[in-house]
Amino acid sequence: MVKRYGALTAVDGLTLTARRGEVTAILGPNGAGKTTTIEVCEGYRTADAGTVRVLGLDPARNLAKLLPRIGVMLQSGGIPPAVPAGEYLRLLSRFHEKPQDPAWLLDTVGLSGSKRTPYKRLSGGQQQRLSLAAALIGRPELVFLDEPTAGMDPQARHATWDLIRALKADGVSVILTTHFMDEAELLSDHVVIIDAGRVVADGSPATLTGSAGQLRFRAEPGLDTDSLLSALPAGSAAKESPAGHYLIEVLPGGTVEPALLAAVTAWCAERAVLPSSLQIESRTLEDVFLELTGRELRS
Repeated sequence: MVKRYGALTAVDGLTLTARRGEVTAILGPNGAGKTTTIEVCEGYRTADAGTVRVLGLDPARNLAKLLPRIGVMLQSGGIPPAVPAGEYLRLLSRFHEKPQDPAWLLDTVGLSGSKRTPYKRLSGGQQQRLSLAAALIGRPELVFLDEPTAGMDPQARHATWDLIRALKADGVSVILTTHFMDEAELLSDHVVIIDAGRVVADGSPATLTGSAGQLRFRAEPGLDTDSLLSALPAGSAAKESPAGHYLIEVLPGGTVEPALLAAVTAWCAERAVLPSSLQIESRTLEDVFLELTGRELRS
């Protein structure tokens, strides 16, 4: 797909597939083209080149058939400021053939106690939850969630995650955009990272982050890492950074095996060192994201 705004090419030959019944996260820095991509799929914009199919339909030509089958959660706006939360969902329910029960949906997103509160008086997190409920009122086959947990407190965030998992369990396809890498890693079956309008990585979270090739622990600062390295299996690396934080890596791209763990703990025991916060881990999705898109701020 290609989409241009004058001289700016926002989406530059991007190709991706989101499979039915899965949670697909589309990630990218600001200006990467993810919002434009989503808006084309939702039928709000038309691509300049390429082929787009959503539930087998062309959004540009078959929008009337597509809209009843999808749900769209906007990051902000789209709801009249003075309308009460419950009244808004009841109104939306009348536009759908087989809507969810508005009262049940309000309770599901934790807003039953605010059903008479105008949208403008809801907190930011409550407004997000109402937008989520609005996206689900028509029992969609596919739902687009744009930053669904922005502004939510931890309890609401976890409740939203549970709801997304429930949607997947019911066979609903979810397209998720978020700047919370832990959220994408936790919820997604499939991750697409885009930058400058192109796909730069595509796969499951486990595929993108790789195997568990790191072992970290804390201990007193200044331990002899050369001595530690000599006790480890071949192909390992050891360093202290920052002081008191030790990192053992299996290179290149290896996996921490029981023999390596045993060697580290035996080395510590010989020196009466008690390691704390010992963890075996792989790179996080945030590590991968920053490696691919850079660490500089985007305007």
